[in-house]
Amino acid sequence: MYLVVIGWLYVVLMMSVAEASNTTGTVLGAIVTFFLYGLMPVTLVVYLMRTPQRRKARKAQEAEEDRARLAEKSEPSAPAPSDEPDAGGHAAGAAKADGIAPVREEPR
Repeated sequence: MYLVVIGWLYVVLMMSVAEASNTTGTVLGAIVTFFLYGLMPVTLVVYLMRTPQRRKARKAQEAEEDRARLAEKSEPSAPAPSDEPDAGGHAAGAAKADGIAPVREEPR
């Protein structure tokens, strides 16, 4: 596949050189020719041709992550410290000195 890409870019480069060296041609025309006939189509074709490879690599990476996650779950480990301030089932205000939880006023 890459041999065809290199060959096409060579042909387009020669078309651009011919355009730039022609008496009625311009360097701007050569640059436009190179981009519109060469780089843009080749980039699109290579991207589309590599789609199955990218999909296969992504699925392999996801499978590896799943295996790592399952291995992590199956190994017994010490419980991680909680970042939550209160993991208990008691009301937050019940720990005050007077033992009365604050009451929220209803909006008017």
